[in-house]
Amino acid sequence: MNEHFPSKIGLSQQFSCSYLPEQKEQLLVILDPNCYSPDRFEQLLALGFRRSGDQIYRPHCPACSACQSVRVLTQEFKPSKSQKRKRNKLKQDYQLIISHQERPEYYPLYEKYISLRHSDGSMYPPNRLQYESFLFCRWMNIIFIELWHKDKLIAVAVTDSMPYSLSAIYTFFDPEYESLSIGTIMIMAQLEQAAKQNKPYLYLGYQIDDCKKMRYKTQFVPAQKLVKDIWQDIDPDASQPCA
Repeated sequence: MNEHFPSKIGLSQQFSCSYLPEQKEQLLVILDPNCYSPDRFEQLLALGFRRSGDQIYRPHCPACSACQSVRVLTQEFKPSKSQKRKRNKLKQDYQLIISHQERPEYYPLYEKYISLRHSDGSMYPPNRLQYESFLFCRWMNIIFIELWHKDKLIAVAVTDSMPYSLSAIYTFFDPEYESLSIGTIMIMAQLEQAAKQNKPYLYLGYQIDDCKKMRYKTQFVPAQKLVKDIWQDIDPDASQPCA
């Protein structure tokens, strides 16, 4: 496969885009079973693909190219003053833990997060089948970065682990702790984990400039985005200020 697309690719039907409602979304789906391994998937990540559950896909929309993959250069990342302040909110009662298997506490936390934070989205109402088919994968090495407050689990970052990179799949957390800026804290935890493992990239998924909910992804620099199949450096001065 190397730098080229695999030969067996499917094309989904068009459906309404969940990020830009005025647009129609369509996906390229990998059909080649040889691509479904961590090392092969890592090559596809560099080509703008992503996974949902066991499936590998990439947007291929008929009239829109707004989705751009973003990856942070982990060895060069230095947190901003704002990010440091958010990280410093975690006092001695908070602890980050790396787990290699799912815990029973995960699903109730996920259910609470979707119900209270995303009741207007396509993932509501949550259920266990949706949770498992979205986050987990039979062929991927997954780590779970957990944030605990004393003996209470308050956040989980589901993270794919490959030979040379990590990929942030999804973070869910207890909305009662929203003031901690948990989304930022969990990305920083993923960056720290990648740096410890000497993995040069953390993939953050797709950036859509016109979608305000996604602008946080450009706040972690130095970083690159995939534009017309070429990785380009993100200008930090062009990013929106951190909230």
